Amino acid sequence: MATAEHVNNLIKAHIDHDEEKFKTVVLQIAAYEAKHGHETFARELKQYAEKIGSTKGNILRLNQQNPMLLMTVPSDRLSDLIVSDEIAGRIERILNEFRNRNKLQKYGLSNRRKILIEGKPGTGKTFTASVIASELGLPLYTVQMDKLVTKFMGETSSKLRQIFDSVDSSIGVYFFDEFDAIGADRGLDNEVGEMRRILNSFLQFIEQDTSESIIIAATNNQKLLDQALFRRFDDVLHYSMPTKEEIRRLFELKLTTFDNSFETSTDLVERAKVLSHAEIIRVCDDAIKSAILSNSKISQKQLMLLVDERIAAYSSKEA
Repeated sequence: MATAEHVNNLIKAHIDHDEEKFKTVVLQIAAYEAKHGHETFARELKQYAEKIGSTKGNILRLNQQNPMLLMTVPSDRLSDLIVSDEIAGRIERILNEFRNRNKLQKYGLSNRRKILIEGKPGTGKTFTASVIASELGLPLYTVQMDKLVTKFMGETSSKLRQIFDSVDSSIGVYFFDEFDAIGADRGLDNEVGEMRRILNSFLQFIEQDTSESIIIAATNNQKLLDQALFRRFDDVLHYSMPTKEEIRRLFELKLTTFDNSFETSTDLVERAKVLSHAEIIRVCDDAIKSAILSNSKISQKQLMLLVDERIAAYSSKEA
């Protein structure tokens, strides 16, 4: 059942007449229960949460005044994240330190909670944020960069302050995707003064932040980021294209749920080695849909053709 912390936060939200906070805690409890296998109870809690206030659905605005944050309650598992053993171990360390943060605080230490993830598109950066939120029973707040960055001088910094106010007041996992939009190197020739001010504001806010929330920033190219950022983060995770072993695990993770007799061939792994994690997952989804519609099993030949389709799509883009 809900933890003592959940109950405490629920009561505080009720006393403060904070409807949005109350909804957030209910969704946190739902995520916690789902993680512990209580799927029916978790669904009931989510249905109750939808009736609190006027917001409906699984994706929620934090509040009417802050359209920059979208909240979801993910149910992904660490076991579903196919990464190297080294990366998996570092994510487990983040989870372990958060769960034992009170123990660390007794010794004057703080848990890792400001994370930078760097890697090519489709290598699992967004999914990692979702997994961390789910494993910790926290809501995932995704920062909408198109609503954060504006052309008006000073407005983006003001919006950043609103986001960090939310980070402090509503515990969760806060995800800045495409982070180079605000974290670009101040020394680049094409950087204008306003963008430098935005970065300076972010550096100030993240350094001053002492909340319990987890902040995750993701970028496709760490070389674009200002060097001053790196010392503000507790951990930097470098994601790469999947290895042959990871490709095999991805195919088997996705396809054995539909066909438990499926085995990944060496030729299939070799053919798919130029695809990202996300592209391989799309290949698997397409194969499953095709098998369902044709009332047949998944074949290696079919998978090969779908992989070739993805490779051809990339080739046409490069041309």
